[in-house]
Amino acid sequence: MAKTYGIEVDCANCANKMEEAAKATAGVKDCTVNFMALKMNVTFEDGVDELGVMKEVRKNCKKVEDDCEVFI
Repeated sequence: MAKTYGIEVDCANCANKMEEAAKATAGVKDCTVNFMALKMNVTFEDGVDELGVMKEVRKNCKKVEDDCEVFI
């Protein structure tokens, strides 16, 4: 299943860091971040708790870019 989330990020490089951090999160099959639209598209692995995974995605994104935000 894929879902789209709003994000807040200041630059394209930061958006790229967020995308890589999200892709490295357990339960995420794929992720793309669109800096211009301020959107994160996340495809989840089958059978995962999407809210729990997104909490981990947010935490991992904050590690690489502490002033970013993912709205879940």
